Amino acid sequence: MIPSWSEYLQTHGAVVLDGVVQHFGDPAAELAHARDALVLADLSHYGLIALTGEDAQTFLHGQITNDLRGLRDERAVFAGYCSAKGRLLADFLVFRRADELYVMLPRALRETVQKRLAMFVLRARVRLADASDAWVILGLNGVGADALVRERYGRVPDAPMDVVQAADGWVVRLGESRFDAFVNPQAAPALWQSWTGQARPVGAPAWDWLTIRAGVPVILPATQDHFVPQMVNLEVLGGVSFNKGCYPGQEIVARSHYLGKLKRRMYLAHVEAETAAGAELYSPELPGQSCGLVVNAAPAPAGGTDVLAVMQVSSHDAGEIHLGSPDGPRLVFQPLPYELPA
Repeated sequence: MIPSWSEYLQTHGAVVLDGVVQHFGDPAAELAHARDALVLADLSHYGLIALTGEDAQTFLHGQITNDLRGLRDERAVFAGYCSAKGRLLADFLVFRRADELYVMLPRALRETVQKRLAMFVLRARVRLADASDAWVILGLNGVGADALVRERYGRVPDAPMDVVQAADGWVVRLGESRFDAFVNPQAAPALWQSWTGQARPVGAPAWDWLTIRAGVPVILPATQDHFVPQMVNLEVLGGVSFNKGCYPGQEIVARSHYLGKLKRRMYLAHVEAETAAGAELYSPELPGQSCGLVVNAAPAPAGGTDVLAVMQVSSHDAGEIHLGSPDGPRLVFQPLPYELPA
């Protein structure tokens, strides 16, 4: 987190631990507000990789699951980055601003993903740099978000993944009332002050809960190299192109798409226990072995934990999944905000 920005937030009530805003004094009330009303979150637990050079877009296009041909300043792209085995090492947003491309991903993955991408640059005319402290990233969610975005940027991105650019940053529409804003650090305090006139500040856990409820997976160190993109519904979320050409793991991703039904999928659930990414799941249908993993977890407003979890489809359909052990707390499934393929 940018030191001056961290100091500013702390003077306005933020409790910051290891560069992440935990809360603004009342985590439970923040979660309830995130569920019911308009909230504003600092997203310094995410980082940015900047790619520059005349081959930047072509290079990145050849590394990720989605199509960057024709990407312009007014659009963002959701994509995954796979190992040669077709397993996700990260998933992220990609957008461009003038001559720069940016990749937004958890800070915990930024260094390793950047180093891995750099290994494949070879003769391409592209440079990669850590841009995590070049911009302040804010998340805005809830009824009334459109009005705040319009007031600040002059107009609102029309559809998910649309981008509106400004002199001191840009804003991406993620959903119906959900936005990411990228702001020059010098302009961030004024924007924060303006938006907190109507939006309640919340910590990273509240924003992570909103992301889970949106059904959007975030690959973390504990879940790297575990899932083919379709297992975490990446193709349903528009994060995979099946006609873009080669990238690492492409053959395996394509085979999973074209040859038969997936055996594992990601689902939304609630559990009356604490848990974290990477926790194992168990089902009576598969005695003696794990049937899946927690992808993401966050405290729920009414208590317990909401999770996104990948598991055997047959185990899900059998209806009995336990956390941590065969007799651990039972998951209660909830509907995702989108339809999964039959």
